[in-house]
Amino acid sequence: MLFLERLAERKIEEALARGEFDRLSCAGKPLPMEDDWPEVAPALRLAYKILKNAGYVPEEVRLRREISDLRQFLAGCRDEAKQVAYTRRLYFLLEQLGQKHSGSLIAETAYLNKLAQKLSL
Repeated sequence: MLFLERLAERKIEEALARGEFDRLSCAGKPLPMEDDWPEVAPALRLAYKILKNAGYVPEEVRLRREISDLRQFLAGCRDEAKQVAYTRRLYFLLEQLGQKHSGSLIAETAYLNKLAQKLSL
């Protein structure tokens, strides 16, 4: 056994002796098997779960969230200077998404074109 494995085993045994695992909600029961991503290959599920638990968000998801947030903000914004700045940011994000996504963004940019015309960009 490697040094770190022995150290980990020793720490687990000490915690068991102190009863630190007795208060866990699943104490004495098998751990629930989660099937979060049935479409993902079994060999990749653990890696995906680790990334999810660490708060990692794929770039495309982050872009889509920010685009959605900007659209909501623009729908209620009455400050013309902010509208212009956020519309430019929205165009930029849509362009980034378009480079990451091979699909067409015509439907998504139609709204922005109308908004730009209204604001005279």
